[in-house]
Amino acid sequence: MSDRKPPSIIVFDVNETLLDITTLEPLFNRVFGDRQVLREWFSALVLYSQTMTLSGLYTPFGELGVGALRMTADIHKVDIGDDDIAELKKRMSTMPAHPDAVPALTRLIDAGFRLVTLTNSASGASPTPLEKAGLNHFFERTFSIEETGKFKPAPETYRLVAKALSVETSDLCLVACHLWDTIGAQAAGCRGAFVTRPNNAILTAPGVPLPDLVAAELTDLVDQIIGCR
Repeated sequence: MSDRKPPSIIVFDVNETLLDITTLEPLFNRVFGDRQVLREWFSALVLYSQTMTLSGLYTPFGELGVGALRMTADIHKVDIGDDDIAELKKRMSTMPAHPDAVPALTRLIDAGFRLVTLTNSASGASPTPLEKAGLNHFFERTFSIEETGKFKPAPETYRLVAKALSVETSDLCLVACHLWDTIGAQAAGCRGAFVTRPNNAILTAPGVPLPDLVAAELTDLVDQIIGCR
């Protein structure tokens, strides 16, 4: 990290960063005959969530996910039924934690960091996906962008966390496996820590901020965060 004061609060993205979205693959393999269509669907979901924000519109992330699945099915000329939609919703609400999540979060707690989450997903009734994955107890707050009506990486989403915790954005470090998320956080004044999970990589181009920290495993990334104190 730079010579700025080290962040005291670590903000975690949830979907794919902490929770394993590859558990959705059986649905896509069954419906499309190709588990890799999951990535096409997820990219469309991210693209159109950001499109809605740039257009001044808002639809809950889960509903966009359903719409993106129907759109992907139309593109591939396959039929999607109510049972398929129900399976998508169930799988999205029961994604397990990545194996490196618990060890990494434990290290941060033991080192005295405050932990929160910030997700594009709307808040829901208990048990939440984090609770089902056994991770909720690590976090003092769980934030949803629905309070702003804007999806990440809109700056208002990161400022929401800082305002709610009565700190500056410079006190926050966002941990995510999506570069568009760390870019947004850094543009809003936060630090960015990037975990390079499969299908995610660094974008090198003029004017694109590189993450402050990068690692292939969440545990290694956390060791770097702790070492910057």
